[in-house]
Amino acid sequence: MDVPRRGMRVGAAVLVVGFTGAGVGAGEATAANDVVYPPGTLEPALSRLASLDRAALRQVIVSPMDSGATAAQVRVSGAEGRWLGTSGVADLRTGAPVPADGRFRIGALTQTFIATVVLQLAAERRIDLERPVQHYLPGLLPLSLGPVTVRQLLDHTHGLPPVPHAVRSASWFFEHRFRRWSPRELVALAVSGAPRFVPGTRQEEGDIGALVAGLLIEKVTGRPYGQAVRERILAPLHLRDTSVPGHDPTVPGPHARGYESVAERDGATRQVDVTEANPSWAWAAGEMISSTADLDTFLVTLFRGGLLPPEQLEDLFRVPDVPHVSGGRAVHSAGLTRVDLDGLSLWGRSGAFPGSTSGMVATRDARRRLVFSLNTLRMDEARPALADRVLRAVFAPRASQT
Repeated sequence: MDVPRRGMRVGAAVLVVGFTGAGVGAGEATAANDVVYPPGTLEPALSRLASLDRAALRQVIVSPMDSGATAAQVRVSGAEGRWLGTSGVADLRTGAPVPADGRFRIGALTQTFIATVVLQLAAERRIDLERPVQHYLPGLLPLSLGPVTVRQLLDHTHGLPPVPHAVRSASWFFEHRFRRWSPRELVALAVSGAPRFVPGTRQEEGDIGALVAGLLIEKVTGRPYGQAVRERILAPLHLRDTSVPGHDPTVPGPHARGYESVAERDGATRQVDVTEANPSWAWAAGEMISSTADLDTFLVTLFRGGLLPPEQLEDLFRVPDVPHVSGGRAVHSAGLTRVDLDGLSLWGRSGAFPGSTSGMVATRDARRRLVFSLNTLRMDEARPALADRVLRAVFAPRASQT
């Protein structure tokens, strides 16, 4: 569906905000994922943050179109209760409001699920993180690339060349959006190139590590990686909004539609509906669908050791001490990214899919958590500024530390 922008007035943004938690007033409740903490027991990370400013959050997301997005869903959970906010429109043609329980494509957040399953298999001694991937998947990677350990695969220090379409342009997407890709085809496209660096010496995030990890899960378990994710994570946590779609191009259940802003030759701009697409070109690196509620449940359970024993939970947060290819030191662990904000270390993951940008971020103790989805209009742009404004509004430091 094409929605012309010139000469058409898009309906006014709709803001719906829900509150639950201590001090909210009528209808207050404690979020199901949270424990009740006695007064005065704040852990260091939470004690360094300002009280959650709900008015500031409302203001940040009230007009997503001003920031290049058609819709926003934001969920903040933790020791201070829960805040839910939606804004924008779910459909540019009808002006329908954004559903608070809307589902969306989570992009690279899929890789946190992948890493969790690999670490579970490591805990079961079915995978050795220090053993080369070539031991489990002989012939998948050319000998010229050298041995790559499973740990290096997870923490992006593998040095494998990227998938050629990893930086996806709108033109590439429109040409291939309904094509069926096989994971081995994607890996073959990547490893035909030269290695980026000697494994273990630098860090560079990309899709190739998760693609190989997905194949590793399938080799070790003898079943599709999606089945392993469903049996090990989705079913035990009752994540009913979360799915591994395979070749299904649709988004099931309530959702906001995604669009791409396309310039015409005459200078006009139209919004092309990109909601439906075969996600197999992302596969284990970014095909999953979820909701803010399900991702919050996954995040808090993961951080609090509900999915991994202590040794593997430590692996989840271990960042290798190597340089990052873009400068500075490494920031990615096995499935997560460390975000340093005003001197406070946060942990989470960001993801993107045509028409959508999403993220999940939390303090290490999981006592303040953020999950969001933004329906962005340009798939070739970096993470939108609106995402950073939401992040800073949720994790603002106490005034004495500014």
